[in-house]
Amino acid sequence: MALDLRRRAAEIFRVGVMAADPAASTASALRELDLRTRAGGHIAVLAVGKAGFGMAAAAASVLGHRVRTSDVLVVAHDEAVRTGGSEALRSGHPLPDERGLAAARQIERRAAELGAFDLALVLISGGASALLPAPAPDIGLGDKLEVTRQLLRGGATIHELNAVRKHLSTTKGGGLLRQLRPARVVTLALSDVIDDDPSVIGSGPTAPDPSTFGDAVGVLERCGVLESCPASVRARLEAGVRGDVEETPKPGDRVFDGAIYRIVGGNRTSVRAMAAACGPGVEIEPQPLEGEAREVGATLAERFAAAAPRACVGGGETTVTVRGAGKGGRNQELALAFALAAAGGPLADRRDWVFLAAGTDGRDGPTDAAGGLVDASTVARIRSAGIDPAAALADNDSYHALDAAGALMRTGATGTNVADVVVFLSSS
Repeated sequence: MALDLRRRAAEIFRVGVMAADPAASTASALRELDLRTRAGGHIAVLAVGKAGFGMAAAAASVLGHRVRTSDVLVVAHDEAVRTGGSEALRSGHPLPDERGLAAARQIERRAAELGAFDLALVLISGGASALLPAPAPDIGLGDKLEVTRQLLRGGATIHELNAVRKHLSTTKGGGLLRQLRPARVVTLALSDVIDDDPSVIGSGPTAPDPSTFGDAVGVLERCGVLESCPASVRARLEAGVRGDVEETPKPGDRVFDGAIYRIVGGNRTSVRAMAAACGPGVEIEPQPLEGEAREVGATLAERFAAAAPRACVGGGETTVTVRGAGKGGRNQELALAFALAAAGGPLADRRDWVFLAAGTDGRDGPTDAAGGLVDASTVARIRSAGIDPAAALADNDSYHALDAAGALMRTGATGTNVADVVVFLSSS
């Protein structure tokens, strides 16, 4: 029974991933837009993110001879499977690297070549923020990496991380759109952000930025890293607060006049597709899953123990406050926490349930797994392998604990990214 449920849960996850197919969603949106250029102008396609290849291939297919292969530039991570003949630049993810810095500089050079008769089609998807690092003057890439590490360990949310990143960058927070002007700019985004906020997707390179230098300083203070972060980071943010550094462009700024920004897909689309695959009687989590991963996992287990649904699906993006020295990701931590809480409650007496938590991009944190798929026997299998699951969770070592129980979800890169999804199935 558990094996059948595990297979079914994996199938439902795949349905969610397919619903976020970047090529189909991009092509559909492009057919609805007026992408004509003025006489003598041309179209430049800039695709950045985990779905960059699929989105760029869709653009090339729809636009046909109107766009030259040499005018399509894709920035993608190492694991992304290449499709189409467009020029591709590889970059680091989840941590930026020097290749990403070189890619950002090349895009800046492309932007500088565009004129008022041209059109820039910008295709953004999950991972774009890390894949296209462009540190502001006097900020080294190492400094940005260090403050990002500190913020992640301090439990910063994606919104908080982006508020800081945008004020340390020349492309984020509307910076890329500034560079692309005077060309007309059209942006299509496959959202990996739960509320589909354009200013957060990829750190908003072509969107208005409502956050300020003051907000960025506040994030460092809340996470307890204002004093420990690199001096160059603190100096720039404090200079911005004083007004010595230009702010990112805000809503209403004339630089956005005539620009188009459209969301072509997101997490809720995938969740709805998963619910349909479950059939009648499925429950959909009404609110996005947010907060500390281990707390979300335990809460879900306790709720399902009280009244286990036949099927329940949801989506969101939790966070992990790193306190230990282990290995894992937010979905693995969520799944392990669910299994532990289930083992200590009424679900421990049942053998007919499974719980899946995974990233739609196929990668959970700095690991080769998408997440975890646990059942009533997972905790016992972890213990049989000589691992204390509670100690592993405390050490942020969900990866090795789940791996010992055969409970890791390994899918490889999916070519898309619309945050995370969860599936609970039972035979009742």
